[in-house]
Amino acid sequence: MDATATAPHTPTSAPTPFSTLIRVASHAQHTEAETSTFMSDLLGGRLGVDAYTRYTEQLWFVYRALESASEALRDDPVAGPFIQPELARTAQLERDLAHLRGGADWREGLVPLPATAAYAARVEECARTWPGGFVAHHYTRYLGDLSGGQIIRDRAEKTWGFERKGDGVRFYVFEEITNPAAFKRGYRELLDAVAADDLEKQRIIDECKRAFDFNGAVFRELGEEFPLSA
Repeated sequence: MDATATAPHTPTSAPTPFSTLIRVASHAQHTEAETSTFMSDLLGGRLGVDAYTRYTEQLWFVYRALESASEALRDDPVAGPFIQPELARTAQLERDLAHLRGGADWREGLVPLPATAAYAARVEECARTWPGGFVAHHYTRYLGDLSGGQIIRDRAEKTWGFERKGDGVRFYVFEEITNPAAFKRGYRELLDAVAADDLEKQRIIDECKRAFDFNGAVFRELGEEFPLSA
């Protein structure tokens, strides 16, 4: 054999995109949260509107924690690119809660479940001290809202008679995002370009898993508060 012959070129495989790594790594926790007893009962129409209202209340505490930090993180090189005003949900949640809880006094008597308080506190801690962790929580919430959240909206409209995309389900309506599929692609591109080394990316993945665990804990406590009658 001619020793000078060129060896066959073996292309090196491209590294797995970070958006893929984070999705695959958190798949088990994501599935566990989606298939929780409470969410299954809620989506199956086996619970009343009071359970849906209580769930919406918990969301308000979490999103208030997420979005109250947004302005301070807007110029951060890691978290800043993810701060997009069209994602903001707090105002929509407050409109939904005014509808669900009887008007302008909807805040009266509103308290988080212990799991929700812990979840919101962790979001606030990450926002203050660790932008990468904030990105993990941002990702788990908003991409879920744009995807599986639409199933919840549809079921809520059919089960409890809310006006289509109206008060009661406005949290799930992203009026400023006309093409959710394209928006999600853009979001994943932001993840792939995140300003973080491999070690930091692994920490973000671990925090993403933790975010799903927080979410699952909220569902468990909601399930204890709204058990189905035998």
